[in-house]
Amino acid sequence: MKDSAINPLLVVLSGPSGVGKDAVLSGMKKKERSLHYAVTATTRPRRQGERDGYEYHFVPKSDFERMIKDDELLEWANVYGNLYGVPKKEVRQALARGRDIMVKVDVQGAANIKRVAPQAVFIFLAPPSLEELQERLKQRKTESGVDLELRMKAARKEMDSLSMFDYVVVNHKGGVAQAISHIEAIIAAEKCRVKPRRVELA
Repeated sequence: MKDSAINPLLVVLSGPSGVGKDAVLSGMKKKERSLHYAVTATTRPRRQGERDGYEYHFVPKSDFERMIKDDELLEWANVYGNLYGVPKKEVRQALARGRDIMVKVDVQGAANIKRVAPQAVFIFLAPPSLEELQERLKQRKTESGVDLELRMKAARKEMDSLSMFDYVVVNHKGGVAQAISHIEAIIAAEKCRVKPRRVELA
């Protein structure tokens, strides 16, 4: 029998802005399952209630640019003028310990990871509809009218990237618990593969 610790999973969770990725991850963390959550580095300003090193590593642009230069990021992207990236070191350490690791990125970041780690598990978190997504972004009240228009334009394009992913999970209004259950079922199914995925990072 195969030992799941020998072939830990790299799970990539993605989807359009406002779909509820943070809410889903927050709910999964509360369940305290054996899963390491990679913390993304970003140059964007910290929002109210966010903690450095928990939701994100908030770093100056100069530090982020040094990380790019030194090839310390699994992927990075410029999203609406802010830089986001996943530190390689954290991912490597989790995999070396035999722990499954989840990475939250935008669709552009998922595409970049797909190129360097094609054996990762790619999950797309989708809204029930674009109209519902727009309403969620309005309620979040963190975007101006121009930003909202840009995010909706990006969301339409991102929805066209579904074929790049292994799974899609729809996050219905008030349905975070159900979305979490679906993601956990995906991870459980991956653990039962006859031919397990083997993630190797350069």
